Amino acid sequence: MNTSTSPYALVVDDDPMILMHACDILEEAGFRFYEAGTGAEAIEVLERHGDSVTLLFSDVEMPGEMNGFALARHVDAHWPHIEIVISSGRINPSPEDMPEKATFIGKPFDSQTVHSHLAMKLPDGKKPEQLRQAV
Repeated sequence: MNTSTSPYALVVDDDPMILMHACDILEEAGFRFYEAGTGAEAIEVLERHGDSVTLLFSDVEMPGEMNGFALARHVDAHWPHIEIVISSGRINPSPEDMPEKATFIGKPFDSQTVHSHLAMKLPDGKKPEQLRQAV
């Protein structure tokens, strides 16, 4: 895989095991990634690398003042080019919780579920080569 042309995802989860699992799944799908454990850390990463990030993959419940829904709305307002996937094992969002373009995946998730979801939801220009070939 030629990683120099692979798109970046920002993966946000306060549980290190879930964060690692999500990063592995996105790496299998062809993404390079940045990691953050809170909404505030995610904003810091985006302030440095937001132009190169094409996907936000975030948990809902995180420590600090910004949960995943608030993070998604902030990203939509400040980095509208970034696609957004929100995930939770305890909260099912209502339409007003997330930006219109954001989508939801329940936890626990596996690579097949995430890859299929991204293959269907991401515009072709934002899909890594592996996802474009999978469709």
